[in-house]
Amino acid sequence: MRTPLHLLLLLLAALVLPVGLGTVTAAAAFDDLETPRSDGVTATPAPAPHDPAKPTAVVVVGDRGAVTSDVLAPYEVLASTGAVNLYTAAPSRHPVPLVGGLDLVPDYTFDEVDRLLGEDAPDVVVVPALPDVGESTADPVTDWLRRAPARGSLLLGVCSGSAVLASAGLLDGRTATSHWFRLDGFEDRHPAVRWVRGTRYVDDGDVVTTAGILSGVDGTLHVVERLLGPDAAARAADATGWPHYHRGTASAMAQASLAPADAVVGVNTAFRWDRPTTGVLLTDGVGEIELASAFDTYAQSLAVRPVAVGSGPVRSRHGLTFVPRADPAAAELDRLVVPGADAARRHAADRYADLDPVYLHHDPGFPFDGALLDLARTTDVATARWSAKVLEYPVDRLDLTGPAWPWTPALRPFGLAVLGVLVALGLLRLRTSTVTKGARSGHSGTGPPADSVVP
Repeated sequence: MRTPLHLLLLLLAALVLPVGLGTVTAAAAFDDLETPRSDGVTATPAPAPHDPAKPTAVVVVGDRGAVTSDVLAPYEVLASTGAVNLYTAAPSRHPVPLVGGLDLVPDYTFDEVDRLLGEDAPDVVVVPALPDVGESTADPVTDWLRRAPARGSLLLGVCSGSAVLASAGLLDGRTATSHWFRLDGFEDRHPAVRWVRGTRYVDDGDVVTTAGILSGVDGTLHVVERLLGPDAAARAADATGWPHYHRGTASAMAQASLAPADAVVGVNTAFRWDRPTTGVLLTDGVGEIELASAFDTYAQSLAVRPVAVGSGPVRSRHGLTFVPRADPAAAELDRLVVPGADAARRHAADRYADLDPVYLHHDPGFPFDGALLDLARTTDVATARWSAKVLEYPVDRLDLTGPAWPWTPALRPFGLAVLGVLVALGLLRLRTSTVTKGARSGHSGTGPPADSVVP
């Protein structure tokens, strides 16, 4: 009877430290993804003057932020056409955190967009994944979106932005897609939607939805085809360096699912206690996709903690306003990376030479190539492949080099389990020794025990 009990206690002891410490570490890792700034610093955006002769596109963000690439990739694709009025809009105009801690100052509030357009409606409304979808804090977004179809807007739901549209009731009875990791849950929560898999986007008339994160590039190029024609879409694909554009149709995509190799994200989330703090230097003129590649690649890996650094607010290539969270010279950084091909050409981080800055985009290619190559070199290949899978970005043509696996974090739960068992064995031995000593002291008299029978 005692042996099974002891085995059960040892099993629990083996689990308590890995589970307990892993849960704390994982909670901190996820909190870092969407932490809002608390210093009250802001900046004034400067959107381009409105041209009534051009179609208008609005990229929505919530007060609690959005996924970085869901916002910035469609924004740059649309901006690169040069043929649309393009704005970001939110319920209020304070810096909102994009995933990884990049703070965007929206161009307008929803009310300001309505006043700017008057009787007209945006031709296109881009809806990214929001961290608070389904919560009351997202109500200002969904309330504004519900008016869009009636006004004639084309809705583009990027990644889990389809869940934002579904929560607003705008996908009922429609066909849609979303990120592979979320689809099962969305099917349960929104059964009135016909969810499909294995495609980068679904066109359902006045609503287009895309699969995960960078599939939003394909969905946006499709919207450009509808709005401006296929030649404009081809030029936008060339301008942004997107290598997977297929005119008139979505490129083929195998439906992803969790695989044994994806255990790396669990290791990184729960047992990479020494996640390096990587400063991402914000510079004027940086491309929006270049910026997204730094923050989303590292943040989605859950192996690196990116933080936006710089000397003050910056303006991106197509006019978005971002506010850094720290000065590189004062922040406690393990590394400094610099996104942007232009920043690499002009050595924009030379004054921070003591931090040995790494220019992510000194080589040509789609911006996410440089970020994924750096992630593989500085963490491991398995982590880089996980980030690419989450991003839905094919990496077969990339030569990802670096350690194969995060061996040190992977061994930590086993070390904790052994430590827990040793502590439990020590406590059991101490308890057994105490009981034995007590029994001996209770029988140390010269006579027989009181309840014994003397023949």
